[in-house]
Amino acid sequence: MKKFLSLLLAVLLALQSPVLSVYAEEVQTTADAEPAPAETDTLGISAPSAILMEASTGTVVLEKNAHEKLPPASVTKIMTLLLIFDAIAQGKIHLEDTVTTSEYAASMGGSQVFLEAGETQSVDTLIKCISVASGNDASVAMAEYVAGTESLFVEMMNERAQELGMKDTHFVNCCGLDAEGHVTSAYDIALMSRELITRYPQIHNYSTIWMENITHTTRRGTEEFGLTNTNKLIRQYPYATGLKTGSTSQAKFCVSATAEKDGIELIAVIMAAPDPKGRFADATALLNYGYAKCSLYREEEELPLVTVPVRGGVEETVEGEYGAPFTYLSTGGQDLAGIEKKWYAKKELEAPVEQDQQIGKLVYYLDGQEIGTVEITAKTSIDRADYLHYVKKSFGYWLL
Repeated sequence: MKKFLSLLLAVLLALQSPVLSVYAEEVQTTADAEPAPAETDTLGISAPSAILMEASTGTVVLEKNAHEKLPPASVTKIMTLLLIFDAIAQGKIHLEDTVTTSEYAASMGGSQVFLEAGETQSVDTLIKCISVASGNDASVAMAEYVAGTESLFVEMMNERAQELGMKDTHFVNCCGLDAEGHVTSAYDIALMSRELITRYPQIHNYSTIWMENITHTTRRGTEEFGLTNTNKLIRQYPYATGLKTGSTSQAKFCVSATAEKDGIELIAVIMAAPDPKGRFADATALLNYGYAKCSLYREEEELPLVTVPVRGGVEETVEGEYGAPFTYLSTGGQDLAGIEKKWYAKKELEAPVEQDQQIGKLVYYLDGQEIGTVEITAKTSIDRADYLHYVKKSFGYWLL
């Protein structure tokens, strides 16, 4: 009788769910095969180091000496901005907060917005000063506001870099002024750029500003100061969304250029270009190549319900939950309409079942080759049934 009722329940669940073909019991993981990124020589990239990355998948499309450690100049400020937005997301600071400029912050040389000691500005305004005009003084003022001192903020920068897998990076300051040991790579810049634009897409509200005025209020009174974007691609490239330029005598000319077209977001990083026009020409060449070659598949369909029988549990089945939606980037002109899906799940689970325990996987294929998987995990935990559970269940059947 018990087996009959379990079978009946399974049939009823199947009738209520979309039709789902399950091909195997075993849950195995297979490493995704990624084609080696092409070199950039044919594009005539003048810079000694460069990379093109697709943002949603992190796929490297093109690279040239992408792990060479070089000074990044003000491209450093991508990490500074990332930590600022982290602090906002964590509720530690707010856009409306008032920040007071210290003597040290006001003393910063290089690119600046000419903040004076004791001058106050909002967090929102200082983000504009960093993103648009690359203000070193604004960067240090925000570093001190977030962490107390610039040195403590730099420690946070290096910790965040480690979390992101930026193995070629060591930061010495928050603004990118030349300093011994202050280095990163094109690949690492792409990693932190990707983290910033995917986790905090609102950065584009700042990085796409071409010109805007801020107001200085000091002992001398009130005066307007104009910010002009250092990233000329905002005006020159139709799909540009940011992100950050940099230049010093040691770093030469650098840029992390982001763009979006047809739902595809690309990151082109150029380091140590010989001149400012060259860095933008190189970035444009990379972005144009990417949009000519890349097509992106995103899982947007509603996926069917997956349930697996549970033996010896307080519930007879457990419902599955899919991981993050699958995305796949093609750089070879493949027809992504031909992507096929197959579901693999355990035939049965033994109680107890833990929440988030893997119970199956959804595998994607293109031209007969596996291109990726999405893990299916238990949506809830299922406890092991005890004697009292079966007694109560028996009484329930009797009352029926």
